[in-house]
Amino acid sequence: MAKTSNIFARVEPEIKDQAELVLNELGIPMSNAINIFLRQVILQKGLPFDVKLTRNKPLIYNEMTVEQFNDEIEKGMSDLENGRVVSAHGVKQHLHQEYGV
Repeated sequence: MAKTSNIFARVEPEIKDQAELVLNELGIPMSNAINIFLRQVILQKGLPFDVKLTRNKPLIYNEMTVEQFNDEIEKGMSDLENGRVVSAHGVKQHLHQEYGV
């Protein structure tokens, strides 16, 4: 067996418990999951997922590829077809509540 080193981390008990439930279903011990994560940090030379401050960054047409633009149009069409729409009045209320605009 390879030589190992210990890592001590403080996490919220609920987060640990929920993660263990998922990992148990996958058949992966917590220590293996942490090892996988650290290996991905090495391979990716950073976190293996996006870390963002804003979830709903405004889209800027000039910064999008044709494929990205088409994907966004398809998402909008799907939302429209599935009734996932908000009135202009609803958007105005949300902006006022969230940002005081």
